[in-house]
Amino acid sequence: MKNLNQEVIKWIIAIGMSMGLLGCKGDKEASQSNKTVISNSGSSTMVNLAQTWAEEYHKAAPNVIVEVGGSGSGVGIYDLTQGRVDIANASRDMTDSEKEQAKRNTGKTPVEWTVGYDAMAIYVHKDNPVEELTIEQLAQIYGEGGTIDRWPQLGVSIRGPDEIVRVSRHNTSGTYVFFREHILDKKDFKHGSKDMSGCKDVVGLVGRTPGAIGYSGMGFKTDEVKFVKVKKSAADRGYLPTLENVVAGNYSLGRSLHMYTLGQPAGHVKEYIDWILSPAGQEIVKKEGYVPVSAVK
Repeated sequence: MKNLNQEVIKWIIAIGMSMGLLGCKGDKEASQSNKTVISNSGSSTMVNLAQTWAEEYHKAAPNVIVEVGGSGSGVGIYDLTQGRVDIANASRDMTDSEKEQAKRNTGKTPVEWTVGYDAMAIYVHKDNPVEELTIEQLAQIYGEGGTIDRWPQLGVSIRGPDEIVRVSRHNTSGTYVFFREHILDKKDFKHGSKDMSGCKDVVGLVGRTPGAIGYSGMGFKTDEVKFVKVKKSAADRGYLPTLENVVAGNYSLGRSLHMYTLGQPAGHVKEYIDWILSPAGQEIVKKEGYVPVSAVK
């Protein structure tokens, strides 16, 4: 009898604990039901900016959580065409075929929002004495059939091996697409580059490799690398990727930063984009090293 009573007591306690856990789970679910999640993926150029926006917006609107992914513009745009995300970040323009795919899959036409401006910067190791390069020289370094593969060909002497180590991006990257269009005139890249998954990875590798050159967003500069001036031709003046040069139109590799939505956004998504385009959101653009929309006329 004693053993039976003990078993009954254990059974009652077990039920009580189970009900308690269910109650806790219910409370958690109830508290989470008051939260709104905005899904946002795409450009690795924009990922730091997008994460800062998400964190600051959550402070202003605690019931809204913005989940940010940064696997590349192509990935974010594909996710949008499949209806998987609310917002796609892109450092390139969405193509007509991508817009048509989104329309077929979701019934909605993507809408573009320009949320800032960037400059695709050319990076070298901080100790590399090269100061400026022309578009043609960059094409000869990176492009298929290009003949420049050693620094002495550019009149440059570096510490260690004189081979040019080309650091690039994967082809899902908007920065990759932009470089291919504006430097290579849509021709193919040479084989043998070190292709990185993110902008930060490009700059990191260049900073560790005296003979390296890479391209990435202007907001990823560190003390281990330096910018190279870019010239349209040998006869032109070279310019650095600075806010002033982008605004003035002097730097030839300036570009827009976009967010895309499926149709006109509503509710929390609209409020979020409105906030990004507000003075508070645009001040973050400037702090992160990019160019606010209002700065470009």
